[in-house]
Amino acid sequence: MSVEPGWYVDPADRETRRYWDGEGWLGAAIPVDATPPDGPPPPEPPPVPVTPVAPAGAASAETTPGWPPHPGPPHPGPPHPGPPHSGHGPQAGPPPGWGPQNGPAGWGPQGTPPGWGPQGVPPGWAPGWPGRPPEPRPHGLRLAGYGRRLVARLIDFALVFALNVLVNGWFVWRWLEELTPYWREAFRRGMEGNTSSEGLPPISEQAGLLQVAIVVIATALWLAYEVPAMAANGQTIGKRVMRIRAVPIEADQPLGFGRALRRWTTLGMPTLLWPCFGIGLLIQLIDSVSPLVDHPLRRALHDRRALTVVVEVPATTGPPATDDHPQPSGDTP
Repeated sequence: MSVEPGWYVDPADRETRRYWDGEGWLGAAIPVDATPPDGPPPPEPPPVPVTPVAPAGAASAETTPGWPPHPGPPHPGPPHPGPPHSGHGPQAGPPPGWGPQNGPAGWGPQGTPPGWGPQGVPPGWAPGWPGRPPEPRPHGLRLAGYGRRLVARLIDFALVFALNVLVNGWFVWRWLEELTPYWREAFRRGMEGNTSSEGLPPISEQAGLLQVAIVVIATALWLAYEVPAMAANGQTIGKRVMRIRAVPIEADQPLGFGRALRRWTTLGMPTLLWPCFGIGLLIQLIDSVSPLVDHPLRRALHDRRALTVVVEVPATTGPPATDDHPQPSGDTP
């Protein structure tokens, strides 16, 4: 996934900001606190080649010692004579300060700006990963790591389980009562080596109805716990503890009820399929590990559906400072 073009902080110099065109840095840098223009910077004028001034009566560039076989900077008129350098043959190097391919002084052999790596890799990029952009920072915030997200989800599951003990406990107790005679007799026969199923106590229809009620109540409790909190500020209790929150990709704002509901249904609605041979649990497991394979935004399946991303909440040690020139979203492309 390519990074959108825009003005970002230069990884080589955090005090400046440059324009990223989707493939590389473009134009000159500006101070980091300056307001960047709308769109890319204007093209820089090409460097004016410096033509050596030859003394009167000097030979032409084709025969003057000290010049390479190929002429230096292009010129619409006839070739200018080069400065004589006594003691050098016709295969001597280019004029002082010029590269082997007639680039301006200080440029590399492929015309790359000073300080850049091979093949035009911008400064500050990791060696061995040419062309790989730095980690994105949606709205200037760091992406939440998978460890934080997992711990936050486990905290939320523990709280939802506690709610189920209070609300769903009676239904679970009645369901176990209906199943206990069947499983007790099946276990006794298994210990005796009897594999016959004849004469086992039947499982009543009430056990099936109780199972459906348990699953529906558990799903409703999860919905009531997560969706309103996520709609308000993108945080459940677990996310508050781990200092992370979910935000829309396009803007740093609350999710709203519709987006929070779409996000939850992808992960929470499969709970209704738990009795179907654990299909719902398998779907939720795939969703839970999907951030490990999503790059570069580390989104789970429910994040991709709701167009959200989970970021870290920066620690605040005092009142926020006012800024007359707010920075654009993102510290790096």
